[in-house]
Amino acid sequence: MNNLSFVNRFSVVKNKSTRILLASCGINLCIGVLYTWSVFKNSLLELGWNNTQASMPYTITIITLSLALLIAGRIQDKIGPQKVLMVGSIMAGAGMILASFSLTPWNLNISFGLVTGAGIGFAYACLNPTAMKWFHTSQKGMVNGLLATAFGLAAIYLAPLTSYLISVMGLEQSLRVLGFGLIIVAFPLACSIKNPPLGYEPKANSSDPDFSKPLSLPSRNYMWKEMLATRQFYLLWFTYAFGAAAGLMIIANITSIAAEQANILQGAYLIVTLSIFNSAGRLVSGLLSDKIGALRTLAIALGLQTINMLLFSQFVSSSTLMVGAALAGIGYGTLLAVFPSIMADLYGLKNFGANYGVLYTAWGIGGFIGPILAAISVDWYGSYSIAYLICAVLVSIATVLTFRVTPISSEPESTSGYQLKRS
Repeated sequence: MNNLSFVNRFSVVKNKSTRILLASCGINLCIGVLYTWSVFKNSLLELGWNNTQASMPYTITIITLSLALLIAGRIQDKIGPQKVLMVGSIMAGAGMILASFSLTPWNLNISFGLVTGAGIGFAYACLNPTAMKWFHTSQKGMVNGLLATAFGLAAIYLAPLTSYLISVMGLEQSLRVLGFGLIIVAFPLACSIKNPPLGYEPKANSSDPDFSKPLSLPSRNYMWKEMLATRQFYLLWFTYAFGAAAGLMIIANITSIAAEQANILQGAYLIVTLSIFNSAGRLVSGLLSDKIGALRTLAIALGLQTINMLLFSQFVSSSTLMVGAALAGIGYGTLLAVFPSIMADLYGLKNFGANYGVLYTAWGIGGFIGPILAAISVDWYGSYSIAYLICAVLVSIATVLTFRVTPISSEPESTSGYQLKRS
């Protein structure tokens, strides 16, 4: 009877953890509306906005998202994810609804840039730390890979959906519909997401041939201030910033690059290619990190991205640009899939929200460096070649930095050596 009761309880918990993961993926599929901005931008340009005006709400969203994630990470560590997710989902949708009432730069900068950006940051801050707590440490890569994939997949269905809605009902009504739709879908999912009960110990997946082997764990759970006192954090921060700069540069400019290098004026298929490999790269790299380690996976992806940047100026045809876009997507997607696992390995899960929020500022800096490099390269030198070269240098430095990340404590054998190989 006792054995049967244990099996039943284990089955219930396992089902609960799966539901938490699926609900988290569902929310990421909603807040990935950020990736539709290029569609909104085209409509705004048709309304007479200039490029700077049409790009500003997106830029503000990126900055706001990074800051909101930093704040929300600390809050959810203290009060749990549910309330923070509920507020985030409402804000993300409400910002789009507010944007629909007045298509002016001032209103969209505040509504989409600040309100929606903060909502996305609040929601995104809760999903990885909560989901990881429900699964065994040997499955962190799988969990983070699936969550990152869901966020990336949003572009594949939301971009064409947004284009269709705008063609049928106009920009204002489309923003309103998407905003209400986001709230209707994401808010109930947010209500279902909670941390596991105190004392919960997730079981290893028995289908994993290595599930019985002891896994390296952080020596303790670090507060964000303690984390900032470690050398490893700064190595990771620069690795994230430099790696993100290259990927975000290509993401922001792929159609312009196609027009400049290959005279391809209709390069939307390159956006789709990049999105598909960005999403697939997140899942594959997450699963791979469970097998060979998060840092090794990251080093491979950054090495490929370095080569890609060095060769990108030679991509002067549709086929070679597709290869370049695919590699850029894989390299960028890997960052979002493996960094949560690395942070959990080094600094623990208890304060993960705040700790990852601090690290995520590197993504915001990368989002500034990459596009700025591209703009300067084109304006001053007439091509993207200088930007490719600088990004290649930055990513090569990031690759080297991954080999410098070592365990924080050098205690007995169970916590020494290359701890992250089983992350």
